[in-house]
Amino acid sequence: MVTPASRRRHAIALSREDRNAQRGVAIMAISAHRTITKAVHRHRHLSKQGLLERAFTFAFRGLVYAQIWEDPAVDMEALAIQPDNHVVTIASGGCNVLSYLTADPAKITAVDLNTAHIALNRLKLMAARTLPDHASFHRFFAQADDRANVAAYRELVAPQLDEATRRYWEGRDLIGRRRIGGFARGIYKHGLLGRFIGAAHLLARLHGVNPRRMLDARTREEQLEIFERELAPIFDRGFVRWLTSQPASLFGLGIPPAQFEALAGDARMDAVLKTRLKKLACDFDLKDNYFAVQAFGRGYAGGEGPLPPYLQAANHEAVRTRAGRVDVRHVNFTDFLASQSAASCDRYILLDAQDWMDDDQLNALWAQITRTAKPGARVLFRTAGEPSILPGRVSDDVLGRWQYRADASRDYTARDRSAIYGGVHLYVLRDDV
Repeated sequence: MVTPASRRRHAIALSREDRNAQRGVAIMAISAHRTITKAVHRHRHLSKQGLLERAFTFAFRGLVYAQIWEDPAVDMEALAIQPDNHVVTIASGGCNVLSYLTADPAKITAVDLNTAHIALNRLKLMAARTLPDHASFHRFFAQADDRANVAAYRELVAPQLDEATRRYWEGRDLIGRRRIGGFARGIYKHGLLGRFIGAAHLLARLHGVNPRRMLDARTREEQLEIFERELAPIFDRGFVRWLTSQPASLFGLGIPPAQFEALAGDARMDAVLKTRLKKLACDFDLKDNYFAVQAFGRGYAGGEGPLPPYLQAANHEAVRTRAGRVDVRHVNFTDFLASQSAASCDRYILLDAQDWMDDDQLNALWAQITRTAKPGARVLFRTAGEPSILPGRVSDDVLGRWQYRADASRDYTARDRSAIYGGVHLYVLRDDV
């Protein structure tokens, strides 16, 4: 029998559990803040650039990417992953980490400084192992807007999660909602990037344009027509030109002040963003480009496509059975490599993290990459601008050990469906030095 006293005891227990969960998340957040601060802050507190860096650090504390924005098809072609490979990658939203499992590597270590990304990666991996079939996994991470996902989390996934990850997802956001509830409300509308895309949609609507119109196109010709008629003119508006010239306006893309400068180069930012958005909207068939569907539709299209590899039905069994090969760690990439033995890693994926780094950080990173690299090792990364940022910054003694695949890198850049980066770069360890 449920009595008023038992209800009070239950409420007190839940309250205590909430406090413990929030305390655990707060401790992780403080740790993440300190590590991200080391990576981003380069200037004095009260300088203009220093204030921007600290504003970015504040914005970056929570979930940034519910979906990663690097094309895994390009990655896996460039990396040529082999069955005995140890892959080391930045985790980010986890889409590519799980997608790399389809290439059948022996081991993946996924590192990140953002505790929300750590929690998201661990949730995806455990869900792959514990949800009963592809349909339930697809509902959780492709649809990601069904209350049944929260029930599945509680019954099947949560009991198998580590304590820190459970604390994160069962903790509450700034307005008091449990974070796991995001998978009942549309997780891709959440996080820093999700809110940025939502704000871009609102800005477009204020100018009389609905970005979802792009998804009405049935051919590449129609894609170009809709873009030029409806979206392109927005970038000519005075307010949009001013807004996009402000570094803080792109924090929602996860772009810190130093990367903003590299992205703009000598051009106006509105022109750069217009060019990148045109590539996203027009250079690839929308039936094959889930990045465009996310940008213009704020979620996946439904059904079987287009989807990242880890969510495709044909790959579900491989992802499920290999999920245990992934080790997710809250640690700096360089520090992780420093803890590894020489010649112990085969593939390195740095995303765009080097755009954040000064010369000392770059040299420390590449010294550890070179020390830990096995024969035939490959390094893949992206940059906001077009050229590789390494020549003239990483010491010749270290960089001379690596061959830059320039032609292949230009090809990968052209075929990267996410379209937001200026360059995709591949380096391969030389066997003649």
